[in-house]
Amino acid sequence: MTKDGRDLSRRRLLLGGAALGAGALLTACTSNEAAPQTAQTMGANAGNPNSSPGQRVVIGFSAPAADHGWMAAIINNARAQAAAYSDVELKVVEAGADAAAQRAGVDTLIAEKPNVLVMLPHDGAELTASGVKAMQAGIPVINLDRAFNQALAYRTLIKGDNYGMGVSAGNYVIEQMRAKGVSSPVIAEIAGIDSLPLTQERSAGFRDTLTAAGFQIANRRAAEFTADSGQREAANLLQALPKIDALWNHDDDQGIGVLAAISQANRSELIMIGGAGSKAAIEAIQADSGVLKATVTYSPSMASSAISLARLIGQNKGMGDLVELQVPKEITLASETITKENASNYISLGF
Repeated sequence: MTKDGRDLSRRRLLLGGAALGAGALLTACTSNEAAPQTAQTMGANAGNPNSSPGQRVVIGFSAPAADHGWMAAIINNARAQAAAYSDVELKVVEAGADAAAQRAGVDTLIAEKPNVLVMLPHDGAELTASGVKAMQAGIPVINLDRAFNQALAYRTLIKGDNYGMGVSAGNYVIEQMRAKGVSSPVIAEIAGIDSLPLTQERSAGFRDTLTAAGFQIANRRAAEFTADSGQREAANLLQALPKIDALWNHDDDQGIGVLAAISQANRSELIMIGGAGSKAAIEAIQADSGVLKATVTYSPSMASSAISLARLIGQNKGMGDLVELQVPKEITLASETITKENASNYISLGF
């Protein structure tokens, strides 16, 4: 998840002399500058009657530009999942640089009258009216990731568990600190964009979990889901705290800069937990050669699932393993914790 229009400036970070401790992760994590990772999709399954070709479904799709590894995976997954179905046609409209541009693009899609519309908004609140407009035009809307602020704006919401990400990160910190016998740890947090509800939910989950264990956050900084901002805020945080026991960074792409700042400051006393589950982060955790010890998932596979749900809705089908005849109103994906012990199970899902 990234703030639209912000340049990740990864090439500048790579050329800026980041120390060797972060070098492997920095090099591997430039997913928006290289070919996308293998898409996270589910092909047709002969054992699932819903997979059999049915009524043709035209799905409109709108998401912010792929200026971030996670967002690139979202778009890649949506295209690949649509291509897995012979009865689906995907119409993608460019979202533009901001909410106003996305509204214009969505208006174009609505005029073309797709059977279903899948939208990951620049900002859920600012695009709510577009969701309402599509729904009123008889086009069911799949609201992906960033929630609209009215239930009437969408037929189905599918998103990651942002609060659960914070809970998972907090539980990992608690487990590690107790295992080390650290009773009063210095815990830091580098969040994403503070104005987004998803960032607020992540921080709330982290704070609530730590508080319940008698721990507290010593210093919190908000970055912008970019490598540059992660490096800047991490540098400021490291200056403010001469000793840190644990650091949670909300986003693995942002973590490129965080790791660079940690390496440049020659700090190795802390453990770091990431967020989202990028392939490079999982590989670094698996190698266990630096401070990054875990990451909590927020998988872009939700875009693949959104396309599958849109197809089911367009064909008036329910979900095969559920008793209900219709697709549920809301689906929240669980946030799992990836460590050295289980990294091999998740590497194929990294983006």
